[in-house]
Amino acid sequence: MNLTITLLGTGSPMPHPDRAGPATLISAGFGLGAEHYLVDAGRGVLMRMAAVGLGAPNLTAVLITHLHSDHLTDLNDVITTRWVMTLPPTLPTPLTIVGPVGTRAVVDHILASLGPDIAYRIAHHEDLDQPPLVDVIEVIDGPINLPGNVSIRCAPTDHKPVEPSVGYRFDHTGEDGTASVVAAGDTVPCTGLDDLCAGADALVHTVIRKDIVANIPLQRMQDTLDYHSSPEEAANTAQRAGVGTLVLTHYVPPIPTGTAGDDWRALAAAHFGGIIELGDDLHRVEINTTLSPGA
Repeated sequence: MNLTITLLGTGSPMPHPDRAGPATLISAGFGLGAEHYLVDAGRGVLMRMAAVGLGAPNLTAVLITHLHSDHLTDLNDVITTRWVMTLPPTLPTPLTIVGPVGTRAVVDHILASLGPDIAYRIAHHEDLDQPPLVDVIEVIDGPINLPGNVSIRCAPTDHKPVEPSVGYRFDHTGEDGTASVVAAGDTVPCTGLDDLCAGADALVHTVIRKDIVANIPLQRMQDTLDYHSSPEEAANTAQRAGVGTLVLTHYVPPIPTGTAGDDWRALAAAHFGGIIELGDDLHRVEINTTLSPGA
């Protein structure tokens, strides 16, 4: 039993030819019975999912960390494509979207913007007789009750003035033990994230190079310094919590694709003694179970 992390999109608000927008896939199990949880839905997310052989109908749930546009740009694509590509005889099931307070209003506006498209498709296809089915769950702190074999809980993070924002913890328990992954989203170090990470096997954390951004003479870039973590800060969060693997993503400025990102890794390694993972879109990390005592 394990959890697999796939960095579907490692980019940021700045468009990049090789890095899709922020999106991480947390998968549990194998084959047709696998559960797939999409954390954030940045630009190009379904193209990246297609590259790993998955589509919107395969998603167990979408979990949004916060309502910045780069983290949900393609949520409309996920909603529409799941609706259109769930083909008979498979019965349509609601797309579960979890997010902080305010997510319901965003989804309602997305559906309203899709109104003409929905009407056209229903008029054209006999087997489309209802609009997309969407179930929105707004969260703040605590467990999230979803069907499946993965336990999920959330806690507040600190991305002010973006408020609220949340991180998520995924625990997958089997006969041999438990695997646990935390997806942080955009945040500075905070108590909520520390609590989620305590004893986790892996932490997926967005990072920016503050040492580089601080020297860019643009106020809009300078404004990003106070509500994102650096590799060093993400590493300290992982070290405090006893996390085994730190996975970095959302690189600002972009790491040149096809390179190892050794300078980013070195900054984190100075503060964290575990495994450090980073890479291009579709970088995959397997988190094996922690064996239960006596197993």
